[in-house]
Amino acid sequence: MNFAETLRQLPPVTHLEAIEFLNTSGEVVDSVENRPGKTGSLTVYAALAKKHNGVLTQAAATEGLALFAEHTEDARANPGKHANIDRLFQVLATGETLRMRVVAKQPD
Repeated sequence: MNFAETLRQLPPVTHLEAIEFLNTSGEVVDSVENRPGKTGSLTVYAALAKKHNGVLTQAAATEGLALFAEHTEDARANPGKHANIDRLFQVLATGETLRMRVVAKQPD
């Protein structure tokens, strides 16, 4: 299954503002915002956050790489091109665990 097909099977993220990544000290170290060009990544991370109780572990990272489908190999071949996939490689390489905080959009 390719990335576009995968995204169609995951829950929509129209209600989300972002996902923030927190280190073990509780500091926000990165985020994925709901904006053009990032919505697919937000969709993957939102699904991972829900399934893995908000924790980006090695198991969650492995699953995320599978969800990113064909983009995973491109990221492997071109480090730095896909920061949201590089994060998953980093978790696998270091064993680091990040907490994922889902940020809902505020009502207008």
